Amino acid sequence: MPVNAELAGRSYPAAAPYLVGREKVREFARAVLATSPLNFDPEAARAAGYADVVAPPTFAVVVQEHTLAQLLADPDAGIDFARVVHGDQRFRFTRPIVAGDELTGTLTVTSVKTLGGHSMVTAETSIVDAGGAHVVTAISSLVVRGDE
Repeated sequence: MPVNAELAGRSYPAAAPYLVGREKVREFARAVLATSPLNFDPEAARAAGYADVVAPPTFAVVVQEHTLAQLLADPDAGIDFARVVHGDQRFRFTRPIVAGDELTGTLTVTSVKTLGGHSMVTAETSIVDAGGAHVVTAISSLVVRGDE
């Protein structure tokens, strides 16, 4: 089944809020080999003007993952996850993510393109804090390999 070209422009309901934990930030920072004290030490983060430890920029994918799950589970999308390759990832930040943030993401499919026998699906997840203020937009492009 090919990817549904009519996905472009479709938005999904907001995912459940995600509470950013201090230890989750530290674990992620270790996993991506971050070395900034802002990622590990609450006192260093507070001295720099943040409420708590600061997540590395790519931490936004943790929140985005919940919204992408909606797209991948949508039977109308025609996306076979076994054929998906991550093509591109970008971020547009208003501010950094910090421990204690309660973040909610809403995904919109911005484009569906056919490339030979493959499809490329680009989706943007707008991530806001508990007050509704924008924190980051995470943009992912997924390549869905065609039949062999």
